[in-house]
Amino acid sequence: MTHPTSNLAAKPVHLVPPASGRSSPLAVRLRGALRGDVLFDAASRGRYSTDASIYQITPLGIVVPRDQQDLRAALDVARSEGAPVLARGAGTSQCGQTVAEALVVDTSKWLNNVVDFDRDARTVTVEPGIVLDHLNAWLKPHGLWFPVDVSTGAQCTIGGMAGNNSCGSRSIEYGNMVHNVAAIDALLADGTDAHFGPLGTPPDGARMKQIVDGLTRIARRERGELAERVPRVLRRVAGYNLDLFDCLNPRAYTDDGVPNLAHILVGAEGTLAFSRQLTLRLAPLPKHKTLGVVNFPTFYDAMSLTRHIVKLQPAAVELVDSTMIGLALDNPAFRPVIGKALVGEPDAILLVEFAGEDRGTQLARLGQLVELMGDLGLPGSVVEMPGAGEQKALWDVRKAGLNIMMSMKGDGKPVSFIEDCAVPLEHLAEYTARLTEVFHRHGTEGTWYAHASVGTLHVRPILDMRRDGAVKMRAIAEEASAMVREYKGAYSGEHGDGLCRGEWVAWQYGPKIHQAFTEIKALFDPDNRFNPDKIVRPPKMDDSRNFRFPPTYRELPVVPVLDWSAWNVKRDPLSGEETPPGTGESLSGGLAKAIEICNNNGHCRKFDAGTMCPSYRVTRDEQHVTRGRANTLRLAVSGQLGDDGIASAEVKEVLDLCVSCKGCRRDCPTGVDMAKFKIEARAAWAKRHGLRLREKLIAFMPRYAAAAARVPALLAAADHVPFVSRAFRRALGLAPQRSLPRFRRPFLADAGARAAAVAAPAGAREVLLFVDTFNNGIEPGNARAAVRVLEAAGYTVRFNTKDGERPLCCGRTFLAAGLVDEARSEARRMLDAFLPYVKRGVPIVGLEPSCLLSLRDEFLQYGYGEDARRVAQSAFLFEEFLVRENEAGRLNLPLRALDARVAWVHGHCHQKAFDAFRPVQTVLGWIPELDVRPIESSCCGMAGSFGYEAEHYETSNAMAELSLLPAVRQAGAGDLIVADGTSCRHQIHDGAQRDALHVARVLEMAL
Repeated sequence: MTHPTSNLAAKPVHLVPPASGRSSPLAVRLRGALRGDVLFDAASRGRYSTDASIYQITPLGIVVPRDQQDLRAALDVARSEGAPVLARGAGTSQCGQTVAEALVVDTSKWLNNVVDFDRDARTVTVEPGIVLDHLNAWLKPHGLWFPVDVSTGAQCTIGGMAGNNSCGSRSIEYGNMVHNVAAIDALLADGTDAHFGPLGTPPDGARMKQIVDGLTRIARRERGELAERVPRVLRRVAGYNLDLFDCLNPRAYTDDGVPNLAHILVGAEGTLAFSRQLTLRLAPLPKHKTLGVVNFPTFYDAMSLTRHIVKLQPAAVELVDSTMIGLALDNPAFRPVIGKALVGEPDAILLVEFAGEDRGTQLARLGQLVELMGDLGLPGSVVEMPGAGEQKALWDVRKAGLNIMMSMKGDGKPVSFIEDCAVPLEHLAEYTARLTEVFHRHGTEGTWYAHASVGTLHVRPILDMRRDGAVKMRAIAEEASAMVREYKGAYSGEHGDGLCRGEWVAWQYGPKIHQAFTEIKALFDPDNRFNPDKIVRPPKMDDSRNFRFPPTYRELPVVPVLDWSAWNVKRDPLSGEETPPGTGESLSGGLAKAIEICNNNGHCRKFDAGTMCPSYRVTRDEQHVTRGRANTLRLAVSGQLGDDGIASAEVKEVLDLCVSCKGCRRDCPTGVDMAKFKIEARAAWAKRHGLRLREKLIAFMPRYAAAAARVPALLAAADHVPFVSRAFRRALGLAPQRSLPRFRRPFLADAGARAAAVAAPAGAREVLLFVDTFNNGIEPGNARAAVRVLEAAGYTVRFNTKDGERPLCCGRTFLAAGLVDEARSEARRMLDAFLPYVKRGVPIVGLEPSCLLSLRDEFLQYGYGEDARRVAQSAFLFEEFLVRENEAGRLNLPLRALDARVAWVHGHCHQKAFDAFRPVQTVLGWIPELDVRPIESSCCGMAGSFGYEAEHYETSNAMAELSLLPAVRQAGAGDLIVADGTSCRHQIHDGAQRDALHVARVLEMAL
């Protein structure tokens, strides 16, 4: 047995929380008792007022305990002050379990350790804040995993999973959370430290004896009612697990013939006790998996034939409907993955997984699936996926299913309230068909996905909760519940009760069992202080006072600086057709709608592959994650933080560590684009408060860069002469540890005349090389290398400059400062210069990702219409252009082997956001005998000027140290380090003392 104490990831950077906006006695006492964060300001309370549900309730305050001692202290203070308490992990609950007018205790930042591990017994004891995927990564070397594999595994916590009695895709094989929890150590409302486990020994202490005696009495009294009322389906998580506690119940999950007291806490949603650590049962990792994707012409066919598929004993059968397929095809991150799984244009697909010890057996079952579907009249409908990589990619899309569907534009959104109804498989097709008719009668459509194998289909009707959504929600719920009762199913099948299904607990179980639940709540928590008014005495599901978007919701008037008109569309819930914005809406609307697209799913809290969200990865603060920022912006645009809107100090503070990496643009399933929101917020702040000298100096750098290059020695003194350097950095607030860029003779100083002198022969293949400010006056060698490579490949290279003309600039430095009018002006200059080339078919090729990709992103939001679209379609990064030409058979680039045999490649954040990193790996792969190894990294942390700023230096370095710099340090002395971004190369130089090369330099070396 081992006793690990370390966390699964590096400990977060600890930032001093903002000053409190409230000085209540509770807040004062908590600050005196805890070492962790105590947050009572309006913005923090607003960020914790929502979860992944439709509800919003402002908490009293938030504490983030650093350790178990802090946790006890927080509960002691709350008890003495009479304050209710709400346990919270990742805040991903979809029914409103983790919102309440209470003291929120966030365990996810610090209380996330593995406490004990017994490999032989296959158990692990963890703190409640540990993330499921982190735990499974820790267990993987031991050949074990915790098999309750929910779709939010990258961010959800074990404590939250236990509170909700989570299930997962493979519950048909492994069961629910309640079947996999061995014991829970918890703190009771009166402060008692209690152990909940198998009742083979007498309870410890008078308080626990009182609880055990009370539960035993209630369970025996209601044995007959439980046998009559509890649904006979695996997926039923409403109320308390009283039937599993009854040792005489043959359906009870027991240990050595006795009930397990921990099961009464699983699914209790934190209403009975505060779990401080949980002991889990583990399972061996399946050695082999294979996947068959069955394509169906109709949704009804998929539901009707599921009952035949489960007879093959799959580990999972998961549904993806046509709505989700369409939205996945619209998402650049998911399009190539979902496309490989489709046969024609199916109305639905089922992901059927087989898993076990023997690969031959799994492949045989996959063959049986193919044969079965042929026998059922659907030959050729199965896409076979035996490879692990392609399976994982498709499961990742399926896991993002809910969030993909929440990316719908317009006020109507898929709403969770009947999505967890579970019915026996033989009724599944009829149930879905009848429920679809119900939706149509109420003028809407539903989105479907999830666990076909166990009869739980996550269906969400599309409703506008700002208008008539609440009325339709009530009517649909009443009709759906009648069907569930008819089919002897469960109304709450996976995601718990919370606020949206709490009132239906009494309906499901009847008055006697509901009274028993009330007695259990009083037995554990007589003062109703733990997550009050959940399960017992809950509010009505359609009480609009608890809605995130109540009928009274209004947005402050705002004139955005970018074009958000695409978010003004109105979507018909039945046909799915979108109506474009009306006249006058082209530039003035849509910003609030874009902000409100965040549904709080918390995917931005993940730590696995991808870029999002680098600031959260180093701080683990809700304030510094994409969701927290989106919530703050939503509160600001709706006036809930005052009248300053997005120009408020709260918005400026929450965006302070946003590095505009655009990771959320790609990685966020709902499409939150925080980098663009930051442009709007910075513009609003600059308009109201002006800019500091440092911000102006950086913003206008492209205007003076050419002149600065003529006096490099003077500028070098600011970096190398101690007295001058200290004074210069202090005046501007630059980090003393950071080296400064060196200006050099601009590349374009000679390139313009040279290009003009080259006459293009008839039929010549021309390329317009966009040389940005950085590759012109700071690293001109990259531009020279690109020219040599392009000319070696047979292209005539043109440049975007004339004698005496100021070099063109994408305007990114202006955008970072909020000077959007200046950026728009620079964009107009570029469009005017580039359009003549574009009109004659000359492609635009750029070297710096953040600059070139501005043409394909921000340029489209300036209101320049077709001009901007034409240029965007003709703009390519250097590697993208080479790959395109090679695929078209037009590229002849002779390359030789290098002395270096390994190239470690770091992708710029914007390359990843626009799926432009793979071309870098492709072109490097053309070099003979070169082993190309991409570095799995998030943002490098420099992010333009961010890494130079004294107040951000520590965070900048922490971002780089997550994975980038350690990987570079492990590279061999003779290995190549490749990075296209000028900021990335600077960070690597400062942090690892290695010189990284632009890919153009590497290709030039190989010519």
